[in-house]
Amino acid sequence: MRSAIWRCGASTFVLDRPLVMGILNVTPDSFSDGGDFFDPVRALGRGRDMVAQGAQIVDVGGESTRPGAEQVSPAEELSRIRPVVSALALEDACVSVDTRHPEVAAACVEAGARIINDISGFRDRAMIEVVAGCEAGVVVTHMRGEPGTMQEAPTYGDVVVEVRDYLERQAFLLRDAGIDRERIVVDPGIGFGKTAEHNLEVLRRLGEIVALGYPVLIGASRKRFIGTILEQEDVRRRGWGSVGAAVAAFDRGASVLRVHDVGETVQALAVASAIARKKR
Repeated sequence: MRSAIWRCGASTFVLDRPLVMGILNVTPDSFSDGGDFFDPVRALGRGRDMVAQGAQIVDVGGESTRPGAEQVSPAEELSRIRPVVSALALEDACVSVDTRHPEVAAACVEAGARIINDISGFRDRAMIEVVAGCEAGVVVTHMRGEPGTMQEAPTYGDVVVEVRDYLERQAFLLRDAGIDRERIVVDPGIGFGKTAEHNLEVLRRLGEIVALGYPVLIGASRKRFIGTILEQEDVRRRGWGSVGAAVAAFDRGASVLRVHDVGETVQALAVASAIARKKR
């Protein structure tokens, strides 16, 4: 069977093996590494390190999306990330921009970003227009509400069905606007408006989302449900649990894994992929 393709501007990925997307938060308040890479020089160094460790994509974000996070203005967000995006793009890294704001997405694509990762799922028509006017790849994410409110008693009838149907609708809106199917990846939004049990159910039944026919991205790295399973409050000590979640997601059909711990995840997925290759 022919492998799926993800077209992202100057980068085209053949998804016969898992892709690793390294997380680069240029923020003072992200839940896992807030402040570590707020300085653009440190951020650039971290991006280079992730590429050296095997990340095929570096996902740069300038606004924290942790539960309860305060919003920042698009101008502030852009001032944080554009120098980093530009510098990495000049080194031919495949840069993704993690933003909900169309003006930030447009400026970063102009600066060399090849992917727009919108955790609000392209609910803003202006964001769809940005995508329609460029060749960037896109990540369509499910999130209930906004980062500041998304964890306020999230409830679902059937979380997997509701997430799947939402992703299908939003992907259709993009395709209706002229965005080619091969530019679209979907993300069920682990931790975005979901309890620990919701997250586990999505991962257990990930095949129902994979069945939509779009490549699936999973970003479970260091999230609260992993801490709950491990009884580990220290976010930075959830790395190996996060690697386990990435391998489990790959085994259930995920094509892209968004992670903090790049080197460890790359090694684990290389082994899992080699084992899986015979049976797929």
